[in-house]
Amino acid sequence: MAKKSKLIIVFVIVIIAVMLAGVLYFNSGLSPVSDSDNTEITVDIAEGSSAYGILDSLDEAGLVKNKLCAKVYLKLFGPDNLQAYTYVLDKTMSFKDIIKVISEGDLKYVLTSRFTIVEGTTSKDAAVSISQTIGVDPEDILQKWSDRDFLEKLISDYWFLTDEIFADGILCPLEGYLYPDTYFLIAKNPTVEEVTRQILDNTEEKLNGIDGIKKQGSIHQLLTFSSIVECESMFEEDRPKIAGVFKNRLEQEMPLQSDITVLYALGEKRVDVRESDLKVDSKFNTYMYPGLPVGPVSNPSAAAIEDCINFEKNDYLYFFATEDGKVLYSKTYDEHLKTIDENGWY
Repeated sequence: MAKKSKLIIVFVIVIIAVMLAGVLYFNSGLSPVSDSDNTEITVDIAEGSSAYGILDSLDEAGLVKNKLCAKVYLKLFGPDNLQAYTYVLDKTMSFKDIIKVISEGDLKYVLTSRFTIVEGTTSKDAAVSISQTIGVDPEDILQKWSDRDFLEKLISDYWFLTDEIFADGILCPLEGYLYPDTYFLIAKNPTVEEVTRQILDNTEEKLNGIDGIKKQGSIHQLLTFSSIVECESMFEEDRPKIAGVFKNRLEQEMPLQSDITVLYALGEKRVDVRESDLKVDSKFNTYMYPGLPVGPVSNPSAAAIEDCINFEKNDYLYFFATEDGKVLYSKTYDEHLKTIDENGWY
């Protein structure tokens, strides 16, 4: 009887040892391929790939220490949802970590490209920046942004877009709506439509974050006003006051006479505006046409929009920026002429 008990104990010990060895083997098979080789390895996970198909791709990339252990892991613990992206991984990552990254679509490991829209720049500038990232000619991007059918679909999807973007004289319907920010693209070959919607999604988020914006009436007019103030102000602290000056002009039915709008009509970027420039017959010419121009002249930031909503009330009707960016304000035209005479630099 004692001999039988000893055999049972030995058998149990052997079973436990085998199980422990199996666990150690299994865990070892899921461990990183290398402790030090963190060379970046790009792995493309195609849409609709199966878990075992992904395992094959990872194994071919040299990221799997033991394919049998990895297959068992997927069978026992593999997630149902694996995200199709191009991932940047390395051999210091365990198989468990890699699968977690792919199941979550962790953007930290997703191969991305990026472009930036700068505050106060135009749709043409944005098109150039985007073209360098997605390989589409800027003119083709601008053409898509003028496509009536495409724009109608956007209007139906975004609350802030209205038929005002089709007003006579508009140069680019989406001017002012392309929120300035850095955008990361994770699609392999993103279309202009996809990129545009990514930008507008961000625009919507930023606009929704501005207190009281939906009480401002026409968003188009608000963005138009903000785009002018954004470009007329070199420093943030001047925006509320300059916005106040333009508000005063509008209330007194004076022409805005913003050089920025004239240069936009001409498609030029410079500081000086010549007398001949003021003769350009464009609804963006605020020397020729009263009130706000027909649309935005740039893409304003949320901060600029907020400064225009919360503009500074003052008695000024004129302002002039010195060469170093300092803004001098005047209440009368004579004072303004004197300021220019004393501080003119262009």
